[in-house]
Amino acid sequence: MTSLSFVIPAYDEETGIGPTLDSIPVTELMAAGYTIEKLVVDNNSTDRTAEIARQRGARVISQPRRGYGNAYQAGFAAATGDIIISGDADMTYPFAAVPAILAAFNQADLDFVTTDRLTRLNRAAMSRSHIIGNYILSFIMHLLFRAPFKDSQSGMWIFRRSIWQRLDSKHPGMPFSQEIKIDAYVGGFRCAEVPITYSKRVGHEKLSVFDAWRTFSELFKKRFALRHRIRTNASTTTPMTWRPVPKDSE
Repeated sequence: MTSLSFVIPAYDEETGIGPTLDSIPVTELMAAGYTIEKLVVDNNSTDRTAEIARQRGARVISQPRRGYGNAYQAGFAAATGDIIISGDADMTYPFAAVPAILAAFNQADLDFVTTDRLTRLNRAAMSRSHIIGNYILSFIMHLLFRAPFKDSQSGMWIFRRSIWQRLDSKHPGMPFSQEIKIDAYVGGFRCAEVPITYSKRVGHEKLSVFDAWRTFSELFKKRFALRHRIRTNASTTTPMTWRPVPKDSE
C-alpha cells in the first residue's frame, strides 16, 4: 500500500490550518489504496496553529528557525510517506485535486509534479503586482535553466520521497519554491506541471517586497552554482509533460 505525507508549513495560521487539513480528501484517497499522514511544520508560531493542527489529527513538527525553506526541509526530513504532497496552510491550494493529480502521476510514472496557478488565473487570489512578479520570475527561470515551468513560484508539489535526498534544495526562505523545481528538472527526474485553481488566502498575507527581490536574485545565484550541470544534463533531462487536472476535481 502506498503511503502519502501531506507536508504543510505554518506560521501563525490558526485561521486557515483547520480548514486546510479538513480539505484533504482522506476518504477518497484511502478508497484508492493510500494511507495518509498529515504533517504540519510549526514555524515558530505565536498563536494556536500547532494546537489546532493536533486537534485535526496532524503530527506537528516544530521548526523554530523561521523561513519557508527551513520549514519544508524539516517537514520533508520527518515525512514517512512514499509520496510527499506540499501546500500552504491558508486554503489557497486545492488539496481536493490530489487524487486526480496522483492518477496522472502514477500513469506517467513521474518523479516530481508541480502546479501552475497562472493558466487558470484567479485574479481575486493574487494582486496585480503578484501576478506580474510571477510571470517575470517564471520567464527568467526559463531563460536561465531551460525549465518549461509556467509557474516558477507555485508551492504545491507532489514527488517521490526517494528523490528528496538527491535534490540540492537548501534555501531557508521563499526561493526554496523555485529551487526545488530547478533541482528536480536539472537533475533529470521525470517532471510534469499541472494547472490548478488557486484560491484567495484565509488569514494575513506574509509576502513582502524583500521576498520578491531575494527570489529574483537567487535565480542568478542558482544559475551560477549549476552552470556545469546544466550543460551536461541538458540532453538527458526528461521533457516536461502536461497532465491537465479536470476542473471538477478541484
